[in-house]
Amino acid sequence: MSGCGEWRASAGTVQDIDLLIEARWIIPVEPYATVLEDHAIAIDGGVIVALLPQALARERFAARKLEVLDHHVLTPGLINLHTHAAMTLLRGCGDDLPLMQWLTTRIWPIENALMGEEFVLAGSRLACSEMLRGGVTCFSDMYFFPDATARAVQEYGMRACLGIPVLEFPSAWAADANAYLTRGLACRDRLLNEPRLSFSLAPHAPYTVADATFGRITTLAEQLDLPIHLHLHETEDEIREDIERHQVRPIARLERLGLLSPRLIAVHCVHLNAHEIELFARHGVTIAHCPSSNLKLASGIAPITEALAAGIAIGIGTDGAASNNRLDLLCEMRLAALLAKGRSGDATSYPAHKVIESATLSAARALLLDAHIGSLVAGKSADITAFDVSAHDLRPCFDVASHLVFVIGREAVSDVWIQGNSVVQKRQIVQDAARQAEAEGASALSLWQNRVKIQIGSLS
Repeated sequence: MSGCGEWRASAGTVQDIDLLIEARWIIPVEPYATVLEDHAIAIDGGVIVALLPQALARERFAARKLEVLDHHVLTPGLINLHTHAAMTLLRGCGDDLPLMQWLTTRIWPIENALMGEEFVLAGSRLACSEMLRGGVTCFSDMYFFPDATARAVQEYGMRACLGIPVLEFPSAWAADANAYLTRGLACRDRLLNEPRLSFSLAPHAPYTVADATFGRITTLAEQLDLPIHLHLHETEDEIREDIERHQVRPIARLERLGLLSPRLIAVHCVHLNAHEIELFARHGVTIAHCPSSNLKLASGIAPITEALAAGIAIGIGTDGAASNNRLDLLCEMRLAALLAKGRSGDATSYPAHKVIESATLSAARALLLDAHIGSLVAGKSADITAFDVSAHDLRPCFDVASHLVFVIGREAVSDVWIQGNSVVQKRQIVQDAARQAEAEGASALSLWQNRVKIQIGSLS
């Protein structure tokens, strides 16, 4: 049975609430490795009121709406800890190239030619639609024109931590590092009271940002209580170049500059030695693990087993669609677990519950949002993803956490709620603003595809 409607308890003193969701399984993430069977989530005012057995829930609560999902598993909304949302418009335009060639001969020239608010809005709309249908309720972005990305996020009713991009060289967004920060902070000030938007400082990488700029970013992060979102140790070449330029490896340079802290979200981290793993653990750095992008650009396989053993928090990201080429967090979760086991030779490495924690609570902590999202506990926002496991090719199910990581794909996402609002229902986008944005994005897609195609032709 699956359905919804108004339902009220037949007798006794009950609490009126907006929504009661009953499910076959709930993985709340807190406490760790917990699976609740035949439980319900009570929601009022967009906030989780309680998790409790279904029979008890019907005694205690009178719900204006009841959802019965008896072939489903509920989790916190998934969090994509690293992406470049607008780069969906560049999906597949620079394949089969190593990182620096990909950047310098494809991505940066196309961006230089086409970058602007319309480009970012169109790409971000496409990204929001893809991520939301894949169970992602929040993403951490790093890209130009974050105000345009913010517009798409608000249209889709999603959450995002928008990176304030920082580079030393000019782009359509800003002329130099000071201008990037000034313009980005002004954007943050304009959107400061938007409840589903937060911000990070997003210096691109050690090879594109100077010491003085990193120093200013460290100070701003402390003053404004912001995370720092940074590509780091993605390739061996960038490490060699930093040694030539600064006489130390990038992580040692960042330690000297004071960037290693619980605020730092270090993206990729494919090439870490034992000392660097110990430094990350000591300073509370979070790694944003992007396994598909790391493999596709031939950067390597990150030492996730060793990082976990040292106590380092791991989040999971898709990277941008130009280097993945999907914004499919469930795919990344499965691949992350398999690579950790294969690289380490340890089948117990990166177990399913830890992977789920990485894609939810660990990411929320890295974004400084764990008081509000990342787990299904009373008092937190009702950001929830429902997966339907009734399909023939998903059965039987013996361990639902393992099933979620190793069996279920994004096509199993049936319903999504953000702040208790239904945003995906039976695999369809349901909010009017989101459906309008999706339609406008679809109508603009051919135009942008042709413009990108022309640029690719000019680079051949």
